[in-house]
Amino acid sequence: MSSLTSVSAGTLLRQSSFVFFLLSRSLSRFSSLIGIVAMGWQVYDLTGSAFALGAIGLVGFLPTALLVFVAGHTVDRYERRRIIQACQLAEALTTAFLAWGAFAGWLTVVDIFVATLVLGTTAAFESPASAALLPLIAPEGSLQRATALSSGSAQLATITGPALGGFAYAVSPGLPYALMVLFWLAAALFTGAIQLTHSGAPKRAATPGDLFVGVHFIRENPSILGTISLDLFAVLFGGVTALLPIYARDILATGPWGLGILRAAPAVGALFMTTWLAHHTIHRRVGMRMFQAVIVFGAATVVFALSHWMWLSLLALAALGAADTISVVIRFSLVQLSTPNEMRGRVGAVNFLFINASNNLGQFESGVTAALFGTVPAAVLGGVATVAVALLWMKLFPTLRDVDRLE
Repeated sequence: MSSLTSVSAGTLLRQSSFVFFLLSRSLSRFSSLIGIVAMGWQVYDLTGSAFALGAIGLVGFLPTALLVFVAGHTVDRYERRRIIQACQLAEALTTAFLAWGAFAGWLTVVDIFVATLVLGTTAAFESPASAALLPLIAPEGSLQRATALSSGSAQLATITGPALGGFAYAVSPGLPYALMVLFWLAAALFTGAIQLTHSGAPKRAATPGDLFVGVHFIRENPSILGTISLDLFAVLFGGVTALLPIYARDILATGPWGLGILRAAPAVGALFMTTWLAHHTIHRRVGMRMFQAVIVFGAATVVFALSHWMWLSLLALAALGAADTISVVIRFSLVQLSTPNEMRGRVGAVNFLFINASNNLGQFESGVTAALFGTVPAAVLGGVATVAVALLWMKLFPTLRDVDRLE
């Protein structure tokens, strides 16, 4: 692989299909983050239970675990744009149901969990399809920079989405869901406008073994296995964001608007980092930089866990988001550049399984440990465990630690 990216950020942003991809992904992310704030606050408000709050993550993860091989095979066999578009339309219909129930006053915790299950199912297909689509849009040699821009656009949505979700919920519990419907419909329109610069997945006869080829490929590539599993265990233990409704109400003494600001804080740090990465790609010692970023992520989690001041909590969350962005850009670029196009859907589905497990099972783990040990001890334990995982993985996967260049 060459060590230099041949396409500047400005050139990428002048390509209409890449811009449509950014808009589609950003709006979809925007809707998801509004939903996390609205559903999380509503469930905690209805139940007052940390366990119920954590269970949202478990329910959202189940479809990914059950459909990982089917989703990956589907992404490699069919038009990836149409898969994304169909998922976004299904998400719009699901949130229309939530909006109807919230405005009418009959929405229950069970209804929210059912909707979470449906949204988890669409995400199981949409995420690997989106990941496999980006290399077909970005010009050769520009994937790291395109990934940084894509991550940055998603972080813009992550900054405004949670804040808007909190403010909208304060106006009316149904308003966040109505906004999600509009944004997912717009995302579907932008997805349909994308034109590919490279050929898509080949259409050939499927065999039973095709379903599991992604697992075999990952297992035979230590760098990819180490990258994916590092994300799984590091974020699994460091999922402090699942406890933000508790921190907002019980520790920092704020309300839904404060929860939205706390949710947005990691994205502010991530946006600053993605802006830097879009202009200064990481050329050397990328493996070590990834491990260092995960260690900073864990340390920032501990600082947030112990903070009782809003300003310090926001700074810690921003540092956490910046460190995570470095790790995300390196992980995504390494996996995509090391995977043949005809296998990106299946490898991406397994990757998304690990990512979703870390996020949603991490949310469940945080809820359970908070219920057992208390909110602050659970968050501190998660941050310490994240640092320990990074140090252990450096020993277990020396080839990943020693990766020098991406492109």
